Amino acid sequence: MPDVPGKAAEIFKIVSKSGANVDMIVQNVSAASTGRTDISFTLSKADAPVTIKALAAEKSEVGFENLLHDDQIGKLSVVGAGMRTHSGVSEILFDALSKGGINIEMISTSEIRISVVLRGSDLAEAARTVHSAYGLDSEIEAVVHAGTGR
Repeated sequence: MPDVPGKAAEIFKIVSKSGANVDMIVQNVSAASTGRTDISFTLSKADAPVTIKALAAEKSEVGFENLLHDDQIGKLSVVGAGMRTHSGVSEILFDALSKGGINIEMISTSEIRISVVLRGSDLAEAARTVHSAYGLDSEIEAVVHAGTGR
């Protein structure tokens, strides 16, 4: 799509009107030679058909070249408040996936979460691999403390 102000807003206005909830968004740096960029996002499988139809209907108005849909993906997230203060969390995730031969297609982060999109067929193995990399498959029982804060 053209890499100009307002184009992402146009895309997500259409997506919003279709009733879809977007979960993850990644926009690439534009190609200097074309002034165009790619934007990728995830939404529920159930929302995809109506969203694709709505976007396709506005293709010439928005000015994007292609609309690609892939419903064979999976998302894996590592979540924790300690990620802000503990270095190496992302290195462990990416190293584990690499050693497992699992390719990452998209990455999104926040202060407390790293999410990766990968092939859906790799999701179960990715979860096992990452689980082990963080030492969560120990014989020692984990103790979780929770409360309401009242």
